[in-house]
Amino acid sequence: MEIKEITGGTDVEIAEIAYDSRKVKAGDVFVAVKGEHVDGHDFIKDAAGRGACAVVYDSPIHSPRRVARGDRFTLLGESPEATDSPIPVFIRVSDSRKALAYLSNNFYERPSGKLTVIGVTGTNGKTTAAYLIKSILEAWGKDAGLIGTINYLVKDRHYDAPHTTPEALEFQAALNEMVSAGCSHVVTEVSSHALAQKRVDYTGFSVAVFTNLTRDHLDFHITMEEYFRAKERLFKELLLKDGTSVINFDDPYGRRLISELKTSQQGAANLRGSKTENVITYGIETGADIVAVNIKNSFDGLLFDINFNGSTYNIQSPLIGIYNVYNILSAIGTAVSLNVPWDAIISGIKNMVSVKGRFEKINLGQDFLCIVDYAHTEDALERLILTAKGIIKEQQSSRAAEQHYTNNASRITHHASRIITVFGCGGDRDRGKRPRMAAIATKLSDYVLITSDNPRSEEPMEIIREVEKGALRMNYTIEPDREKAIQKAVETAAEGDILLIAGKGHEDYQEIKGIRHKFSDREIAEKAIRRLWRF
Repeated sequence: MEIKEITGGTDVEIAEIAYDSRKVKAGDVFVAVKGEHVDGHDFIKDAAGRGACAVVYDSPIHSPRRVARGDRFTLLGESPEATDSPIPVFIRVSDSRKALAYLSNNFYERPSGKLTVIGVTGTNGKTTAAYLIKSILEAWGKDAGLIGTINYLVKDRHYDAPHTTPEALEFQAALNEMVSAGCSHVVTEVSSHALAQKRVDYTGFSVAVFTNLTRDHLDFHITMEEYFRAKERLFKELLLKDGTSVINFDDPYGRRLISELKTSQQGAANLRGSKTENVITYGIETGADIVAVNIKNSFDGLLFDINFNGSTYNIQSPLIGIYNVYNILSAIGTAVSLNVPWDAIISGIKNMVSVKGRFEKINLGQDFLCIVDYAHTEDALERLILTAKGIIKEQQSSRAAEQHYTNNASRITHHASRIITVFGCGGDRDRGKRPRMAAIATKLSDYVLITSDNPRSEEPMEIIREVEKGALRMNYTIEPDREKAIQKAVETAAEGDILLIAGKGHEDYQEIKGIRHKFSDREIAEKAIRRLWRF
């Protein structure tokens, strides 16, 4: 952290750290950071008025000139009327966000140095991969905490997760709590926003996992190159020198990351010799260190073999879909890097039943399959629908086999199973993916209901019009009311169909015009099924 200028004496005792002026109390240090919508520099006067003993900032704010009257002050050219607050110290730094991470890490006594911290980054799969790693660690007998999209877990305590990766202050506080609770390991999802905004800087990561990279968050990163560079920081700047990178070899950006780690100066320092000792690759295609073969994917789960270091291991998981093979592989790569025994790896994978809002089944006895999933990118939506198509293919094969073995004695007529997809796109986010998601949905689904997601500050119908431009077929209906869209989808579904409700997954709200209204896809779907089927 580079300090450019200090105004005032530094012999002050810090009570706490705050980056929200509304939370400042007497004796706190206030760090002014720029957010996506507001700039903390605009609230320095408010923080000082609340008793901040020090202010850290990085943008010009005129001069932190003060007109003092005893222990009173005025700030930034305001009228020289006395206030009730002592004169704060002003510290100008090169980067307030980096300063916030630095201060937070030291305030909480550098907790990552007392833990084995595993960071998982990528567009899709972070949450499931993180839960799989945690399950494996627990099967190994370790106490593991988790910081992720759904919630933060400290042993048996659960906390709501406002962000995939919290701000630096909350992140270091969470790590410190896990140390106090006796955790030895922590698995954390690391979002591209967090990396770009330095929320996890000064954290020592023992393992860094890369799942994949597809289009998302371009409202923030603008280009895929900037998106990739943000992800890359975890591996090039934050991974400990003796840490391990676990990378998806089948993903084009994964292969690029491997190449750049080999050739970069820091990567060369970590990856000694011709063999990439500190990189473990995984994939289904040949060429990776850990390879999945003989994959059997059914509605009951996954069965496949792992080839690693000349040995073969049998894997069984209740998770569904080829994309979950990749999530399992990333967890295996992490476990291997930590020298976890294979019996614990196999047991941990088998024990991890499901993750809330990730291909979550709603089964109330209806004769069609209903799935709630967090898929909110074109890649995730495509994987979701293709997984559903695979299940239908498996069902058709089973029916054909059944009729064959009964010697065609009972020729039961089944209508062709359909895929019905409900989806929308969030407001105030990457607009470019909207028509792309419509193209995927209408191409691969039999019937689509285009609806609202979290419209936020945008008008729902304006979002839907942009989505609709990408439709490749006229096999869709527009229903901006998400609850009505789900109800219509349930009413449309027939025996053997698969209904996919995509986009919100575990979320229990819908954000409209800045207000979060209680809303759960799962609860709405269950209500509609019960009413229709009179359960």
